[in-house]
Amino acid sequence: MPGRGSCPDCGSAELVEDSHYSQNQLVCSDCGCVVTEGVLTTTFSDEGNLREVTYSRSTGENEQVSRSEQRGLRRVRDLCRVLQLPPTFEDTAIAYYQQAYQHAGIRTARLQKKEVLVGCCVLITCRQRNWPLTMGTICTLLYADLDVFSGTYMQIVKLLGLDVPSLCLVDLVKTYCSSFKLFEASPSVPAKYVEDKEKMLSRTLQLVELADETWLVTGRHPLPVITAATFLAWQSLRPSDRLTCSLARFCKLANVDLPYPASSRLQELLAVLLRMAEQLAWLQVLKLDKRSVVKHIGDLLQHRHMLVRKAFRDGTAEMDPGEELQGQGQGPEEEDVGSSSLELPAVKRPASPALLLPPCMLKPPKRVCSTPPVSTVTGDEDISDSEIEQYLRTPQEVRDFQKAQAARQAAQSVPNPP
Repeated sequence: MPGRGSCPDCGSAELVEDSHYSQNQLVCSDCGCVVTEGVLTTTFSDEGNLREVTYSRSTGENEQVSRSEQRGLRRVRDLCRVLQLPPTFEDTAIAYYQQAYQHAGIRTARLQKKEVLVGCCVLITCRQRNWPLTMGTICTLLYADLDVFSGTYMQIVKLLGLDVPSLCLVDLVKTYCSSFKLFEASPSVPAKYVEDKEKMLSRTLQLVELADETWLVTGRHPLPVITAATFLAWQSLRPSDRLTCSLARFCKLANVDLPYPASSRLQELLAVLLRMAEQLAWLQVLKLDKRSVVKHIGDLLQHRHMLVRKAFRDGTAEMDPGEELQGQGQGPEEEDVGSSSLELPAVKRPASPALLLPPCMLKPPKRVCSTPPVSTVTGDEDISDSEIEQYLRTPQEVRDFQKAQAARQAAQSVPNPP
Protein backbone atom coordinates (compact mmCIF):
# COMPACT_ATOMS: atom_id res chain seq x y z
CA MET A 1 0.00 0.00 0.00
CA PRO A 2 1.38 3.42 -0.83
CA GLY A 3 2.37 5.72 1.95
CA ARG A 4 3.50 2.94 4.28
CA GLY A 5 7.20 2.94 3.34
CA SER A 6 9.13 -0.06 1.97
CA CYS A 7 10.23 -3.49 3.16
CA PRO A 8 13.61 -3.38 4.98
CA ASP A 9 14.62 -6.76 3.53
CA CYS A 10 13.72 -6.63 -0.16
CA GLY A 11 12.87 -2.93 -0.58
CA SER A 12 9.43 -3.65 -2.03
CA ALA A 13 6.64 -1.14 -1.45
CA GLU A 14 3.93 -3.81 -1.62
CA LEU A 15 3.01 -3.83 2.06
CA VAL A 16 -0.34 -5.25 3.17
CA GLU A 17 -2.14 -5.54 6.48
CA ASP A 18 -2.54 -9.05 7.83
CA SER A 19 -4.47 -10.20 10.88
CA HIS A 20 -2.51 -12.55 13.16
CA TYR A 21 -4.00 -13.57 16.50
CA SER A 22 -6.56 -10.75 16.05
CA GLN A 23 -3.73 -8.24 15.78
CA ASN A 24 -3.11 -6.19 12.67
CA GLN A 25 0.39 -6.54 11.23
CA LEU A 26 2.05 -4.94 8.25
CA VAL A 27 3.56 -7.64 6.03
CA CYS A 28 5.52 -7.47 2.78
CA SER A 29 3.59 -9.34 0.09
CA ASP A 30 6.75 -10.10 -1.90
CA CYS A 31 9.05 -11.69 0.72
CA GLY A 32 6.72 -12.17 3.70
CA CYS A 33 8.73 -10.03 6.09
CA VAL A 34 6.74 -8.63 9.05
CA VAL A 35 7.41 -4.90 8.93
CA THR A 36 5.32 -3.90 11.95
CA GLU A 37 3.62 -6.23 14.37
CA GLY A 38 0.68 -5.88 16.69
CA VAL A 39 0.83 -6.03 20.46
CA LEU A 40 -0.31 -8.80 22.73
CA THR A 41 -0.70 -9.30 26.46
CA THR A 42 0.66 -12.58 27.69
CA THR A 43 0.14 -12.76 31.46
CA PHE A 44 -2.54 -11.70 33.88
CA SER A 45 -0.23 -9.18 35.52
CA ASP A 46 0.43 -7.58 32.17
CA GLU A 47 -3.30 -7.31 31.50
CA GLY A 48 -4.01 -5.97 35.00
CA ASN A 49 -1.40 -3.28 34.64
CA LEU A 50 -2.44 -2.59 31.06
CA ARG A 51 1.09 -3.24 29.80
CA GLU A 52 1.31 -4.23 26.16
CA VAL A 53 3.88 -6.80 25.03
CA THR A 54 5.01 -7.21 21.44
CA TYR A 55 4.49 -10.54 19.72
CA SER A 56 8.19 -11.34 19.52
CA ARG A 57 8.61 -10.80 23.25
CA SER A 58 5.46 -12.76 24.03
CA THR A 59 6.88 -15.87 22.35
CA GLY A 60 10.30 -15.53 23.92
CA GLU A 61 11.98 -14.86 20.59
CA ASN A 62 14.22 -12.10 21.80
CA GLU A 63 17.23 -12.99 19.67
CA GLN A 64 17.14 -13.06 15.91
CA VAL A 65 19.43 -15.16 13.75
CA SER A 66 22.13 -12.98 12.24
CA ARG A 67 22.62 -12.79 8.50
CA SER A 68 26.02 -14.43 8.79
CA GLU A 69 24.54 -17.42 10.60
CA GLN A 70 21.68 -17.63 8.11
CA ARG A 71 24.17 -17.68 5.25
CA GLY A 72 26.15 -20.42 6.98
CA LEU A 73 23.04 -22.54 7.55
CA ARG A 74 22.12 -22.22 3.88
CA ARG A 75 25.61 -23.33 2.88
CA VAL A 76 25.36 -26.36 5.19
CA ARG A 77 22.12 -27.39 3.48
CA ASP A 78 23.59 -26.80 0.02
CA LEU A 79 26.70 -28.83 0.78
CA CYS A 80 24.65 -31.74 2.11
CA ARG A 81 22.54 -31.72 -1.05
CA VAL A 82 25.60 -31.59 -3.30
CA LEU A 83 26.99 -34.65 -1.48
CA GLN A 84 23.53 -36.30 -1.62
CA LEU A 85 23.49 -36.97 2.11
CA PRO A 86 20.35 -38.28 3.88
CA PRO A 87 18.05 -35.71 5.55
CA THR A 88 19.11 -36.85 9.02
CA PHE A 89 22.71 -35.94 8.18
CA GLU A 90 21.60 -32.46 7.19
CA ASP A 91 19.71 -31.94 10.45
CA THR A 92 22.69 -33.06 12.54
CA ALA A 93 25.13 -30.85 10.62
CA ILE A 94 22.84 -27.84 11.09
CA ALA A 95 22.58 -28.55 14.82
CA TYR A 96 26.39 -28.69 15.11
CA TYR A 97 26.71 -25.42 13.18
CA GLN A 98 24.24 -23.68 15.48
CA GLN A 99 26.01 -25.00 18.60
CA ALA A 100 29.39 -23.86 17.33
CA TYR A 101 28.06 -20.45 16.34
CA GLN A 102 26.96 -19.77 19.91
CA HIS A 103 30.60 -19.51 21.00
CA ALA A 104 32.07 -16.04 20.88
CA GLY A 105 35.29 -17.27 19.29
CA ILE A 106 33.35 -18.51 16.26
CA ARG A 107 30.98 -15.54 15.96
CA THR A 108 33.89 -13.08 15.91
CA ALA A 109 36.07 -15.20 13.62
CA ARG A 110 37.02 -14.18 10.12
CA LEU A 111 34.87 -15.01 7.13
CA GLN A 112 37.34 -17.65 5.92
CA LYS A 113 36.98 -19.60 9.16
CA LYS A 114 33.19 -19.34 9.08
CA GLU A 115 33.18 -20.75 5.55
CA VAL A 116 35.37 -23.63 6.68
CA LEU A 117 33.07 -24.24 9.66
CA VAL A 118 30.36 -25.33 7.22
CA GLY A 119 32.51 -28.16 5.90
CA CYS A 120 33.70 -29.15 9.39
CA CYS A 121 30.14 -29.72 10.62
CA VAL A 122 29.30 -31.82 7.56
CA LEU A 123 32.53 -33.85 7.87
CA ILE A 124 31.94 -34.53 11.58
CA THR A 125 28.43 -35.74 10.82
CA CYS A 126 29.68 -38.09 8.09
CA ARG A 127 32.47 -39.47 10.25
CA GLN A 128 30.08 -40.21 13.12
CA ARG A 129 27.83 -42.19 10.78
CA ASN A 130 30.66 -44.03 8.97
CA TRP A 131 29.95 -42.20 5.73
CA PRO A 132 33.12 -42.33 3.58
CA LEU A 133 34.09 -38.70 3.05
CA THR A 134 37.57 -37.22 3.16
CA MET A 135 38.77 -33.84 4.29
CA GLY A 136 40.31 -33.26 0.88
CA THR A 137 36.93 -33.67 -0.85
CA ILE A 138 35.34 -31.03 1.38
CA CYS A 139 38.26 -28.64 0.81
CA THR A 140 37.90 -29.08 -2.95
CA LEU A 141 34.18 -28.30 -2.86
CA LEU A 142 34.64 -25.25 -0.63
CA TYR A 143 37.91 -24.05 -2.23
CA ALA A 144 39.32 -24.05 1.32
CA ASP A 145 42.90 -24.27 2.52
CA LEU A 146 43.65 -27.69 4.00
CA ASP A 147 45.68 -26.32 6.92
CA VAL A 148 42.94 -23.88 7.92
CA PHE A 149 40.31 -26.60 7.56
CA SER A 150 42.19 -29.14 9.70
CA GLY A 151 42.86 -26.57 12.42
CA THR A 152 39.21 -25.50 12.52
CA TYR A 153 38.08 -29.13 12.50
CA MET A 154 40.14 -29.99 15.59
CA GLN A 155 38.96 -26.81 17.33
CA ILE A 156 35.27 -27.62 16.74
CA VAL A 157 35.67 -31.21 17.91
CA LYS A 158 37.30 -30.02 21.12
CA LEU A 159 34.93 -27.07 21.56
CA LEU A 160 31.78 -29.18 21.29
CA GLY A 161 33.24 -32.20 23.08
CA LEU A 162 32.38 -34.58 20.23
CA ASP A 163 33.50 -38.17 19.81
CA VAL A 164 34.49 -38.54 16.16
CA PRO A 165 35.71 -41.99 14.99
CA SER A 166 38.53 -42.29 12.49
CA LEU A 167 37.79 -42.79 8.81
CA CYS A 168 37.02 -46.37 7.77
CA LEU A 169 39.56 -47.12 5.06
CA VAL A 170 37.62 -50.07 3.62
CA ASP A 171 34.48 -48.00 3.03
CA LEU A 172 36.56 -45.26 1.46
CA VAL A 173 38.20 -47.72 -0.94
CA LYS A 174 34.82 -49.10 -2.01
CA THR A 175 33.34 -45.67 -2.57
CA TYR A 176 36.37 -44.28 -4.38
CA CYS A 177 36.87 -47.28 -6.66
CA SER A 178 33.18 -47.26 -7.62
CA SER A 179 33.74 -43.90 -9.31
CA PHE A 180 36.27 -45.38 -11.77
CA LYS A 181 34.97 -45.64 -15.36
CA LEU A 182 36.70 -48.94 -16.09
CA PHE A 183 33.94 -51.44 -15.48
CA GLU A 184 31.97 -50.96 -18.71
CA ALA A 185 33.17 -50.78 -22.29
CA SER A 186 32.91 -47.35 -23.86
CA PRO A 187 34.43 -45.49 -26.81
CA SER A 188 37.05 -43.96 -24.49
CA VAL A 189 37.96 -47.27 -22.79
CA PRO A 190 39.27 -50.12 -24.98
CA ALA A 191 37.98 -53.61 -24.29
CA LYS A 192 41.36 -54.84 -22.97
CA TYR A 193 41.24 -52.19 -20.26
CA VAL A 194 37.76 -53.07 -18.98
CA GLU A 195 37.86 -55.01 -15.69
CA ASP A 196 35.41 -56.77 -13.41
CA LYS A 197 34.48 -54.50 -10.52
CA GLU A 198 34.48 -57.15 -7.79
CA LYS A 199 37.87 -58.62 -8.76
CA MET A 200 39.48 -55.20 -8.96
CA LEU A 201 37.95 -54.08 -5.66
CA SER A 202 39.06 -57.25 -3.84
CA ARG A 203 42.67 -56.94 -4.98
CA THR A 204 42.74 -53.20 -4.29
CA LEU A 205 41.60 -53.82 -0.71
CA GLN A 206 44.40 -56.35 -0.23
CA LEU A 207 47.00 -53.89 -1.53
CA VAL A 208 45.68 -51.08 0.66
CA GLU A 209 45.82 -53.39 3.70
CA LEU A 210 49.41 -54.24 2.75
CA ALA A 211 50.24 -50.53 2.53
CA ASP A 212 48.64 -50.00 5.93
CA GLU A 213 50.70 -52.82 7.48
CA THR A 214 53.93 -51.35 6.09
CA TRP A 215 53.33 -47.77 7.32
CA LEU A 216 52.53 -46.31 3.90
CA VAL A 217 49.13 -44.96 4.97
CA THR A 218 49.82 -43.66 8.48
CA GLY A 219 49.79 -39.87 8.67
CA ARG A 220 49.09 -39.45 4.96
CA HIS A 221 46.17 -38.57 2.76
CA PRO A 222 44.53 -41.89 1.81
CA LEU A 223 43.48 -41.08 -1.77
CA PRO A 224 46.99 -41.15 -3.33
CA VAL A 225 47.63 -44.55 -1.70
CA ILE A 226 44.28 -45.90 -2.90
CA THR A 227 44.95 -44.59 -6.41
CA ALA A 228 48.33 -46.34 -6.54
CA ALA A 229 46.87 -49.57 -5.13
CA THR A 230 44.00 -49.51 -7.65
CA PHE A 231 46.45 -49.01 -10.51
CA LEU A 232 48.57 -51.99 -9.42
CA ALA A 233 45.49 -54.17 -8.91
CA TRP A 234 44.22 -53.26 -12.38
CA GLN A 235 47.59 -53.98 -13.98
CA SER A 236 48.10 -57.30 -12.17
CA LEU A 237 44.78 -58.76 -13.35
CA ARG A 238 45.88 -58.61 -17.03
CA PRO A 239 49.58 -57.70 -17.01
CA SER A 240 50.25 -58.63 -20.64
CA ASP A 241 47.95 -55.90 -21.94
CA ARG A 242 48.34 -53.27 -19.21
CA LEU A 243 51.99 -53.10 -18.17
CA THR A 244 52.66 -50.48 -20.82
CA CYS A 245 49.94 -48.19 -19.45
CA SER A 246 51.19 -45.41 -17.20
CA LEU A 247 49.56 -44.15 -14.02
CA ALA A 248 48.62 -40.84 -15.66
CA ARG A 249 46.91 -42.58 -18.58
CA PHE A 250 45.14 -44.95 -16.19
CA CYS A 251 43.64 -42.01 -14.28
CA LYS A 252 42.61 -40.40 -17.57
CA LEU A 253 40.88 -43.61 -18.70
CA ALA A 254 39.16 -43.96 -15.32
CA ASN A 255 38.06 -40.29 -15.45
CA VAL A 256 39.55 -39.45 -12.04
CA ASP A 257 42.07 -36.84 -11.00
CA LEU A 258 45.66 -37.92 -10.46
CA PRO A 259 46.71 -36.92 -6.92
CA TYR A 260 50.16 -35.38 -6.87
CA PRO A 261 51.82 -37.85 -4.39
CA ALA A 262 50.29 -40.93 -6.08
CA SER A 263 53.47 -41.57 -8.09
CA SER A 264 55.57 -41.61 -4.91
CA ARG A 265 53.09 -43.95 -3.19
CA LEU A 266 53.29 -46.23 -6.23
CA GLN A 267 57.08 -46.48 -6.00
CA GLU A 268 56.87 -47.23 -2.27
CA LEU A 269 54.34 -50.01 -2.84
CA LEU A 270 56.52 -51.53 -5.57
CA ALA A 271 59.53 -51.44 -3.23
CA VAL A 272 57.58 -53.36 -0.59
CA LEU A 273 56.44 -55.93 -3.17
CA LEU A 274 60.04 -56.43 -4.34
CA ARG A 275 61.13 -56.95 -0.75
CA MET A 276 58.43 -59.61 -0.34
CA ALA A 277 59.33 -61.29 -3.65
CA GLU A 278 62.87 -61.90 -2.39
CA GLN A 279 61.42 -64.33 0.17
CA LEU A 280 59.74 -66.65 -2.36
CA ALA A 281 62.04 -69.34 -3.72
CA TRP A 282 60.47 -69.51 -7.20
CA LEU A 283 60.76 -65.75 -7.60
CA GLN A 284 64.36 -65.36 -6.41
CA VAL A 285 65.75 -66.80 -9.66
CA LEU A 286 63.75 -64.41 -11.87
CA LYS A 287 65.57 -61.23 -10.77
CA LEU A 288 62.42 -59.16 -10.71
CA ASP A 289 62.27 -55.40 -11.04
CA LYS A 290 59.53 -52.89 -10.30
CA ARG A 291 57.85 -53.61 -13.62
CA SER A 292 57.96 -57.41 -13.72
CA VAL A 293 56.96 -57.85 -10.08
CA VAL A 294 53.45 -56.69 -11.01
CA LYS A 295 52.87 -60.05 -12.74
CA HIS A 296 53.27 -61.89 -9.42
CA ILE A 297 51.16 -59.64 -7.18
CA GLY A 298 48.55 -62.39 -6.86
CA ASP A 299 51.09 -64.83 -5.40
CA LEU A 300 52.56 -62.22 -3.09
CA LEU A 301 49.18 -61.22 -1.71
CA GLN A 302 48.21 -64.85 -1.19
CA HIS A 303 51.10 -65.25 1.30
CA ARG A 304 51.11 -61.61 2.41
CA HIS A 305 51.31 -62.00 6.17
CA MET A 306 54.12 -64.57 6.09
CA LEU A 307 56.16 -62.66 3.51
CA VAL A 308 55.89 -59.33 5.32
CA ARG A 309 56.95 -60.94 8.59
CA LYS A 310 59.84 -62.72 6.91
CA ALA A 311 60.99 -59.79 4.79
CA PHE A 312 61.13 -57.29 7.61
CA ARG A 313 61.97 -59.44 10.62
CA ASP A 314 63.80 -62.67 9.75
CA GLY A 315 67.18 -61.67 8.38
CA THR A 316 70.29 -63.81 8.82
CA ALA A 317 73.82 -62.66 9.37
CA GLU A 318 77.18 -64.26 9.79
CA MET A 319 78.89 -64.01 13.13
CA ASP A 320 82.24 -64.86 14.60
CA PRO A 321 82.39 -68.31 16.24
CA GLY A 322 83.73 -66.75 19.42
CA GLU A 323 80.63 -64.60 19.70
CA GLU A 324 78.46 -67.68 19.27
CA LEU A 325 80.31 -69.46 22.08
CA GLN A 326 79.94 -66.45 24.32
CA GLY A 327 76.24 -66.48 23.62
CA GLN A 328 76.13 -70.07 24.90
CA GLY A 329 77.89 -69.14 28.15
CA GLN A 330 81.39 -70.38 27.15
CA GLY A 331 83.94 -67.95 25.74
CA PRO A 332 86.99 -68.86 23.69
CA GLU A 333 89.26 -68.47 26.71
CA GLU A 334 87.44 -71.38 28.36
CA GLU A 335 88.26 -73.82 25.54
CA ASP A 336 91.02 -76.43 25.73
CA VAL A 337 94.45 -75.30 24.66
CA GLY A 338 94.53 -77.83 21.86
CA SER A 339 91.38 -76.60 20.33
CA SER A 340 92.58 -73.00 20.06
CA SER A 341 94.36 -73.79 16.77
CA LEU A 342 91.22 -75.17 15.12
CA GLU A 343 89.40 -73.00 12.60
CA LEU A 344 85.70 -73.09 13.33
CA PRO A 345 83.31 -72.38 10.44
CA ALA A 346 81.20 -69.26 10.50
CA VAL A 347 77.91 -69.83 12.25
CA LYS A 348 74.73 -68.19 11.01
CA ARG A 349 72.23 -66.91 13.49
CA PRO A 350 69.12 -64.75 13.25
CA ALA A 351 70.16 -61.13 13.08
CA SER A 352 68.37 -58.28 14.74
CA PRO A 353 64.99 -57.63 13.14
CA ALA A 354 65.01 -55.41 10.09
CA LEU A 355 63.41 -52.11 10.86
CA LEU A 356 59.89 -51.65 9.54
CA LEU A 357 59.54 -47.91 9.93
CA PRO A 358 57.45 -45.20 8.27
CA PRO A 359 59.05 -43.69 5.14
CA CYS A 360 59.40 -40.34 6.91
CA MET A 361 61.82 -42.01 9.34
CA LEU A 362 63.66 -44.09 6.77
CA LYS A 363 64.17 -41.03 4.55
CA PRO A 364 63.85 -38.00 6.80
CA PRO A 365 63.64 -34.62 5.09
CA LYS A 366 66.84 -32.64 4.97
CA ARG A 367 66.93 -29.83 7.45
CA VAL A 368 68.79 -26.67 6.66
CA CYS A 369 71.12 -26.00 9.57
CA SER A 370 71.63 -22.29 9.91
CA THR A 371 75.11 -21.52 11.24
CA PRO A 372 75.06 -19.13 14.19
CA PRO A 373 76.71 -15.78 13.53
CA VAL A 374 80.35 -15.66 14.50
CA SER A 375 80.88 -13.37 17.45
CA THR A 376 83.65 -10.80 16.97
CA VAL A 377 83.74 -9.72 20.62
CA THR A 378 87.15 -10.44 22.18
CA GLY A 379 86.81 -8.64 25.52
CA ASP A 380 89.56 -6.12 24.77
CA GLU A 381 87.25 -3.49 23.31
CA ASP A 382 87.17 0.04 24.81
CA ILE A 383 84.20 0.86 27.00
CA SER A 384 82.64 4.27 26.53
CA ASP A 385 82.18 6.63 29.47
CA SER A 386 78.42 6.46 29.24
CA GLU A 387 78.46 2.66 29.23
CA ILE A 388 80.97 2.17 32.03
CA GLU A 389 78.62 3.77 34.52
CA GLN A 390 76.39 0.70 34.19
CA TYR A 391 79.16 -1.47 35.65
CA LEU A 392 79.90 0.70 38.69
CA ARG A 393 78.31 -0.70 41.83
CA THR A 394 79.94 0.77 44.98
CA PRO A 395 80.75 4.38 45.97
CA GLN A 396 84.43 3.47 46.07
CA GLU A 397 84.30 2.38 42.44
CA VAL A 398 82.65 5.69 41.52
CA ARG A 399 85.38 7.69 43.31
CA ASP A 400 88.17 5.67 41.69
CA PHE A 401 86.61 6.16 38.29
CA GLN A 402 86.31 9.93 38.83
CA LYS A 403 89.97 10.14 39.91
CA ALA A 404 91.10 8.18 36.87
CA GLN A 405 89.00 10.33 34.58
CA ALA A 406 90.42 13.55 36.13
CA ALA A 407 93.98 12.28 35.79
CA ARG A 408 93.43 11.48 32.13
CA GLN A 409 92.01 14.91 31.43
CA ALA A 410 94.99 16.54 33.23
CA ALA A 411 97.41 14.51 31.18
CA GLN A 412 95.71 15.55 27.97
CA SER A 413 95.84 19.24 28.94
CA VAL A 414 99.66 19.31 29.48
CA PRO A 415 101.37 20.58 26.27
CA ASN A 416 104.00 18.37 24.72
CA PRO A 417 107.61 19.67 25.04
CA PRO A 418 109.15 21.03 21.84
